[in-house]
Amino acid sequence: MTDKPEHMPDRLALLSDTNAAKSLSTGVLASRENPPYIALSKNSEPLRGAGARLDVEPLRDLIDDVMHLYRDDARTKADAWLAPRLHAALRLTRREAADARLWNFVSLSVAPDYVVWRHLPATGKNGFPPMVAAERFRGAHYTQAFSRLWWAAELFRDGADYRPVQVACGNQDVLNTVLRLDIIDHRPTAQALIRLVEKGTARTGREVNALSAVANTAASTLMYDVFAADDAWDGSILEEWIREGDSAPPVSRRLLPDGPDDGPVPEKAVDTLVRYFEELFVDANVRGRLTDES
Repeated sequence: MTDKPEHMPDRLALLSDTNAAKSLSTGVLASRENPPYIALSKNSEPLRGAGARLDVEPLRDLIDDVMHLYRDDARTKADAWLAPRLHAALRLTRREAADARLWNFVSLSVAPDYVVWRHLPATGKNGFPPMVAAERFRGAHYTQAFSRLWWAAELFRDGADYRPVQVACGNQDVLNTVLRLDIIDHRPTAQALIRLVEKGTARTGREVNALSAVANTAASTLMYDVFAADDAWDGSILEEWIREGDSAPPVSRRLLPDGPDDGPVPEKAVDTLVRYFEELFVDANVRGRLTDES
């Protein structure tokens, strides 16, 4: 199995897609060899900025803890624990989190052992040994091992409240399907979808996929932010939360941390969309669901 890096970097850095791709040999993906740590270190670029939030140690401690806490459970359960704590520990802006080079560095230079632990399948395909998909190390924001968790926490949090993130990350179909949709950048839409998952209206993978499909299709003809308006966003609150990172205590392992308190999603807007999505879902095409006509 892949080892924890012996010489851990002190600070987060950036690793280009090209250099990340060069390090993803078949042996690394199959967990038969470690990434080339020396070459990765030479090819990484310092990350601009100061502050404790860019220190590697708190992030690495979180990763060690999640692998210990869920060592005997289905690895998918770890997502709901790690996502809010990863978000609260790193305190990134969206601009910073949109830089794939940051996540390349985390997956290959800080925690390749986590990527393997979480994403190595039990069996291989087409006669090959089990291998981690390369996009878990270097990929889109909805597939890369760490960016998917950070963005899930960012898009599904309700202001400072990370509880909707736990619901979202507790359902792999939300992570695998809903996280890809542009409509969840509208906060009331994201909260309405999660509310229906939490209520059990859309519970199975097929139901979640069908719900997200009808909500996304309807968005092409309806502007959700017109009839379910969100409040104006105050970026200064996020900036203050980021600055407070230097004096913040370590992220709690037992209790949910608080995110940036930039205001809850308006309840009226969420309620409006919940009712609307419920109506859409009645006629949604859910594979395997029996209808009156069948």
